[in-house]
Amino acid sequence: MFNGFNQKALATSLKQAHKQIHSRPLDIEGSVSLHASCQGASTVPMGHGRPLNILVLNHHTGSSKHGMAFRHFYLGKEWVRLGHRVTIVGASFSHIRLRQPISNGSTAEETIDGIRFLWLKTPKYDVNNFRRVLNMVSFILQLFVRQDLLVRAFPPDVVIASSTYPLDIYPAYWIARKYGAKLMFDVRDLWPLTPIALGARSRRHPFVMVLQKAEDFAYSKAQRVICALPKAKSYMVERGMRPEKFIYLPNGVDPDEWSSDQCRLPEEHESVLAKLRSEGQFLIGYAGAHSPVMDLHTLVEAASLLKDEPVSFVLVGHGPEKGRLEAQAGTEAESKVIFLPSVDKACVPRLLRSMDALYIGLKRSSLFKFGVSPNKLLDYMMAAKPVIHAIEAGNDIVAESGCGISIVPESPQELAKAVRRLMMLDPAERDRLGTLGQKYVLAMHDYKVLARRFLAELD
Repeated sequence: MFNGFNQKALATSLKQAHKQIHSRPLDIEGSVSLHASCQGASTVPMGHGRPLNILVLNHHTGSSKHGMAFRHFYLGKEWVRLGHRVTIVGASFSHIRLRQPISNGSTAEETIDGIRFLWLKTPKYDVNNFRRVLNMVSFILQLFVRQDLLVRAFPPDVVIASSTYPLDIYPAYWIARKYGAKLMFDVRDLWPLTPIALGARSRRHPFVMVLQKAEDFAYSKAQRVICALPKAKSYMVERGMRPEKFIYLPNGVDPDEWSSDQCRLPEEHESVLAKLRSEGQFLIGYAGAHSPVMDLHTLVEAASLLKDEPVSFVLVGHGPEKGRLEAQAGTEAESKVIFLPSVDKACVPRLLRSMDALYIGLKRSSLFKFGVSPNKLLDYMMAAKPVIHAIEAGNDIVAESGCGISIVPESPQELAKAVRRLMMLDPAERDRLGTLGQKYVLAMHDYKVLARRFLAELD
């Protein structure tokens, strides 16, 4: 990760920006010093008796129109429904999205489900090299330069920094200080721990060191640290966060999207699934990114172990690993693994309900001891299908809810055994398992509830 660029030059410029923000008085609103403590800085009463102006900074933000990072879209939808005003600021390009926003100039605006989206023009990139870092830096700098545009619709009462990488805490802090707003740091992944653990990067890597300073700054200055990882509190405290700041808020689902499945699957998907069902195949589904961490190569190996049994694996999605997976399947399990393109989010319920069981896996990593909150797992459980869960982490909601089988990751043999166990179950028992998962998600992960919990932390 982060190869092929002048690391020292980039790190120097970012460190200088950090130093400038950290030490230079800000000549706005009476030259408020950025060295001042942010504790108690907000002058805005946060009672729920009046609408709040909520500003979210999220580089990779998505929507029902763009995919794939949905957390703030769903929270924002609910906040709007409750009478609040929401602006979400994102980069014009992110590798996570299925569709990029249309941006003919330096900025673009659109309203989706009542949320004002502001897109800042950033360069495209293909891999984790200099251009991706340039994309990040471009976004952060524009958050400073285009500050007036960000708040043009309304001065914020709440500023939420949540771009995965923590550099957006600096402009978020700047804006929150200027307008006397609450500053929230919403953590979905631990950066720079993620590129260290998954990208095999040294803590002494210049860019990692810059990210570390930003993360520590966020834990120090944010009034609340909202986190989707249930076991991350101890790590954050070690990095300087006061324990009482930590709030666990998992990812969630919008039950309204599951009330019907009127969306028709693409013809290619319908015909493939119909053919497999007519052949009496037991269908194991996977829907999501085809990336190295998802451990889909283990799934292909498991398929080869089941080549003489009436089971097929249907992988729907895209990602950097898809070509290698197709090549592996062609060699080891050509007729057992079927690859299909991504579908619109509106069609996900119908797709998942077409399967007999669903698979999710992650390669082992020390990073996962802090817990995981994969959106796809919540979708699987909402589909009311039994789940094969191959993740070694600090939490396991499949075991907690009783909705499937949890196995060790990176073991084709264990995965094949789990598939056989589900195949041997009576269909009514599989339905019972699936229903347990759906009930659990509705009780614990409804975005209507999560959005209210988030707002409650503002008081």
